[in-house]
Amino acid sequence: MRKHETHQTDFSTGSVYRNILEVAVPMTIAQILNLLYNIVDRMYIGRIPEVGTLALTGVGLCFPIITLVMAFTYLFGNGGAPLCSMERGRGNEEEAQKLMGNTFSMLILTGVVLMAVVMMFYKPILYAFGASDTTFPYARDYIRIYLLGTIFVMISLGMNPFINSQGFGNMGMLTVLIGAVMNIFLDPLFIFGFGMGVRGAALATILSQLCSAVWVLKFLTGKRAVLHLKREAMKIQWERVKRIMALGVSGFIMAFTNSLVQVVCNATLQVYGGDLYVGVMTVLNSVREIFTMPVQGLTNGASPVMSFNYGEKAFDRVKQAIRFMAVVCVAYTMVAWAILKISPEPFIRIFNGDSELIEKGIPALHIYFFGFCFMALQFTGQCVFVALGKAKKATFFSLFRKAIIVTPLTILLPRISGMGVDGVFWAEPISNLIGGCACFITMLITVLPELKENKSS
Repeated sequence: MRKHETHQTDFSTGSVYRNILEVAVPMTIAQILNLLYNIVDRMYIGRIPEVGTLALTGVGLCFPIITLVMAFTYLFGNGGAPLCSMERGRGNEEEAQKLMGNTFSMLILTGVVLMAVVMMFYKPILYAFGASDTTFPYARDYIRIYLLGTIFVMISLGMNPFINSQGFGNMGMLTVLIGAVMNIFLDPLFIFGFGMGVRGAALATILSQLCSAVWVLKFLTGKRAVLHLKREAMKIQWERVKRIMALGVSGFIMAFTNSLVQVVCNATLQVYGGDLYVGVMTVLNSVREIFTMPVQGLTNGASPVMSFNYGEKAFDRVKQAIRFMAVVCVAYTMVAWAILKISPEPFIRIFNGDSELIEKGIPALHIYFFGFCFMALQFTGQCVFVALGKAKKATFFSLFRKAIIVTPLTILLPRISGMGVDGVFWAEPISNLIGGCACFITMLITVLPELKENKSS
């Protein structure tokens, strides 16, 4: 057996739980490391002498733009990779390779367009997102440099799922490890050593993403990969691209509506609470990223296992994967909710030690994370729909939670009974309850009977 094969997980044999964990554990570690890109930036930015809180708020205003860039990596990467796994399960290696090649071409094309458009209009965009004359300079300095690395982000985040979908979870983890370690070392050097402030944080991030992108391309064009990224497979065929986008659109909409919610939250908080509460929301979003990361790692690890076995018609293994993923995700989020309820302050202090921000942030955190366990139901249901190619359901529930529930509530609740800023924070737990339950129950009553019928047919 060749060396590279010893590190590849065979999704068709052995324990389903072990298969998931073999991919999910390194992917969870990768999620932790990926989180460090932005978390480390915010930790250092929040501690810039005299202007840390304003600088943190300014960078927080860039999150919707960053999330939008990531949305397109989900549109193509998270759409193409499950299809690639299904085709591998069916034994159709040629089609799987073409799906990967078309995904790569669309990521590059989209990255160039995004960079050009946002670079031209970043000023009105940032003011529309809730910037003030005080915070705009920090947001401007960060986003202008970050946008130069758009293509690096598209490649590293958009193509890494194709490494994981081939069973090389450890290699996928290394993609993120390389960039994250670089970012940790470069951030303090550029921010404080060279006195670049938020511009240094942005420069450290894009250089780190460049290294991750080079690693992904080296692996996918090298000998160790099962499927190789080849030039002839990159020729865009729109029917194939439509399939990729049809499945990836749910992830795109989830990220896009996250961006929309961030914009609406920041703009509403600017009206009812000013720059301080925009800073509080920046911190809450950062804490949420920390605690949702293991859920994302597990669901991302389960996805290629479900896709492959669904393509191979091993429906019992698909059901085992769904059951395992749901139980672990719900149990974890209940524990996470308890931790945040008992000890919220240390997680706020990770990003900023300002006494006023902590005073306002603790009650906001208690509201924002109330019923956090229901969020796991949304992630689980959404993951199953995407992994099994249920594009319409995945898209609907992406829209339902964020666009139909959170956004209107964020606008309306602050006006009810003088709730003010608290109304903005209550929109999240309400959407987790309604959207999460609706998504998960629909998955149970539609997917499980189908798997049973297919087994008997």
